[in-house]
Amino acid sequence: MKEYLKMIVFVLVMGIVTSGVLIGMDQLTADRIAANESAEIKTTIMDAYGIAYTTVTLHDVFATSVDVVTSGDFTFYVDKTSGAVSYEFLGGGVWGPISGIITLESDFRTIRQIKVLDQEETPGLGGRIAEPDILGRFVGIVLNLSADQGSYGSPRYLEINKNTSDNAANEIDAIAGATRTSERFEVIFNTTYEAARAAWDAR
Repeated sequence: MKEYLKMIVFVLVMGIVTSGVLIGMDQLTADRIAANESAEIKTTIMDAYGIAYTTVTLHDVFATSVDVVTSGDFTFYVDKTSGAVSYEFLGGGVWGPISGIITLESDFRTIRQIKVLDQEETPGLGGRIAEPDILGRFVGIVLNLSADQGSYGSPRYLEINKNTSDNAANEIDAIAGATRTSERFEVIFNTTYEAARAAWDAR
């Protein structure tokens, strides 16, 4: 019985110590993780605007070159020179969330850049949604502001089609072999854009 109690005490002490170490490490790294995420967002935005910076000047250059505007649930990042606007997006992909940053020209209609920061799609298939050559297809696409409602409830400002040769100004080809990811990304883009546009107009 005495040995049994010693074993229970040992397990409890080890559990408390281990939990304490894990909590301590989480607190120590939380600020660094947040700083890294902030830096990734800033570098993505400034790359989209063609603003030069270094790791040392990153935060200062961002502060002097980009206006931060909050409206509704959105934070918009506006290039002081060109008027281009960036905002974050997040939505459900096939296997997990897809998140990143959309950058539009000053007309809030023409896509300047899309950068996917996190995704959990199938490598080599849907996972290609984060690759530069796939995201390059979006550059210059002009969104259709008079689009009809899509089957998911918001207009199809952007349409991702099954590899057609006669795309309209707001259409691009889907990722070959990743139809579901393409469809999900279209939904993410359009629902986010609709909400962002309303917030931008209401600022």
